[in-house]
Amino acid sequence: MITVSESALGKIAILKKDEGYTDNHNIRVSVQGGGCSGLMYDLGFDDEIKPQDQVFEDKGVKILVDKKSLLYLLGTELDYSDGLNGKGFVFKNPNATRTCGCGESFSV
Repeated sequence: MITVSESALGKIAILKKDEGYTDNHNIRVSVQGGGCSGLMYDLGFDDEIKPQDQVFEDKGVKILVDKKSLLYLLGTELDYSDGLNGKGFVFKNPNATRTCGCGESFSV
């Protein structure tokens, strides 16, 4: 399962409204090759649920994950930080054995 923190929930609602997305748009989380640690997170809005997607719902937010990415993301919490180290979404991934300084890439 993938969960959403309260701070991420608030930021998702703001972004949906500001960028003109509808209630039909869900959060899509995936993993791509690249980044300084080997794998990178990809996050966006998507209004299409594909047959190979696993769908999670937490705090009223639907999270779409393709089967390949799911292996890397199980147990991850999507958080949002606006602290001194920068603003942005943060992935708290228990499967990551190493992460880069910016938090956008990881390895397992």
